[in-house]
Amino acid sequence: MTVSADDLETAVASVVDTLRPATGRDWRVPADGLDWDCWHTGEHLGDCLLSYAMQLGSRPANRYVRFLATVNPEATPAQVLEFVEGSGQVLAAMVRTAPPSVRAWHPSGMGDPVGFAGMGCVEALLHGDDIARGLGLTFAPPPEVCARVLARMFPKVADELAGVDPWPALRWTTGRTELPGRPRVGQWRWHAAPLDEGD
Repeated sequence: MTVSADDLETAVASVVDTLRPATGRDWRVPADGLDWDCWHTGEHLGDCLLSYAMQLGSRPANRYVRFLATVNPEATPAQVLEFVEGSGQVLAAMVRTAPPSVRAWHPSGMGDPVGFAGMGCVEALLHGDDIARGLGLTFAPPPEVCARVLARMFPKVADELAGVDPWPALRWTTGRTELPGRPRVGQWRWHAAPLDEGD
């Protein structure tokens, strides 16, 4: 299975649709399971998505592009969410336009456009859920997107979890929860490079 720019847009849209009704609330409450509050988790998510777009655009071989995207400290939760949505669109555009042969550095391997789309999906889905849970909301992303992300980014684990609902499986794989007979994962690593290439 591969992950597409459409999947990334769907993942980000599912986050935005879930969180938008709560933008009138206090986002300085802790995000679930993180040291950040919900506001800063949203800022981090937008920065991740934009950083991945920059990696695909500049294609450094051994480091991140030297920049940091932050939200104005006075930004409202709605404006933080706007940053997430816009950053997701920038990354989706880069995934669509970068040639499949492009490789760019990430600590987990030299990613191709599909790998960066998958990483963006993982960041959006998991941090979107972290924020949602911190705000007392239920996040239910599309299972078909979760299945493709799990298969592309965590191929070895995906085979082991073939009979498990893909959203709880993705949450388990990234250390967010336990599954029956499977304790919470302490450390995890995704596969950024194409599946037929090493890390």
